[in-house]
Amino acid sequence: MTLRHSFLASWWQSATGQNLLSAESELLGEALEDVFGWELLQIGEWGRGRELLARSRTRRQTIVSTDVHAGSADVIGRPSQLPVTGDTVDAVILPHTLEFAADPYAIVREVDRVLAAEGHLLILGFRPFSLWGLRARLSRAGFPPGLRRLLSARRVREWLVLLGYEIVAEERYLYRTPWNRGTSGSPGIERILRRGLFNIFPAGAWWLKARKRVYSMTPIRPRFRDKTSVISPHAVPTVRTSLNRRA
Repeated sequence: MTLRHSFLASWWQSATGQNLLSAESELLGEALEDVFGWELLQIGEWGRGRELLARSRTRRQTIVSTDVHAGSADVIGRPSQLPVTGDTVDAVILPHTLEFAADPYAIVREVDRVLAAEGHLLILGFRPFSLWGLRARLSRAGFPPGLRRLLSARRVREWLVLLGYEIVAEERYLYRTPWNRGTSGSPGIERILRRGLFNIFPAGAWWLKARKRVYSMTPIRPRFRDKTSVISPHAVPTVRTSLNRRA
């Protein structure tokens, strides 16, 4: 197990880690209610096991990890070079995966390669301008451990739009501080705050759901005009035509 995965495994045992995992498991459970198909791919381990996939409705769920010692991983591989055939996956989840990557856009492009037409992509991220973002910037080792950078929802949305994706849903969540020493906030309270009933509370994270659109090109046949129809039946005869008729 790498040092980063070791630190993360310990962090999930803390109250802050448990609160985060509880909020995101509830959120993804709702977001996956209308996602069907054969294969769902979670790129990157997140949590103590398969909590994020508990309510998935696809027939199969696969977790891809870079750590050969990862207990919950089904496939070992690089997120930017997935050992997956193109256009075969019905849904992909990136649980903060982009924030731990050296080249997050390369992962987005690779996801676009493996995702089938009309497939769904769900991405989770921490908000740069939030208490969670502040904690991440103040921590030398990253927060959570190993986090490399913070990406705004706007930036990721622009990437997806350039690739032809339709943004289906976007929301802010995580209405709790990153300094909790004990468990706080039930899933019900988190759900109420997410729906905007109390906008004075700052959210610590964002998530978005996008659908891959593939537009087929319809060939357009060239339209050739009939030469006989160029002249209007109401055309006025020229002077030369009138003189010829008189002669």
